[in-house]
Amino acid sequence: MAGFLLWLLLLVFCWPLALLALVLYPIVWLLMLPFRLVGITVGAVFAFLGALLMLPARVLRGDPV
Repeated sequence: MAGFLLWLLLLVFCWPLALLALVLYPIVWLLMLPFRLVGITVGAVFAFLGALLMLPARVLRGDPV
């Protein structure tokens, strides 16, 4: 909601810039999508490695899963 209100404010003060932002937003979103996917993948790999490294300690401690 805040983003929409900011866009309306931009529309009132500088409508050409607001329309340009409206057109460019989907293009920028599509360009950023691969980077988001890489970030999710790297985060999952680090979580897996952390769980793998902590597995012997959890087994020896006897914590329930």
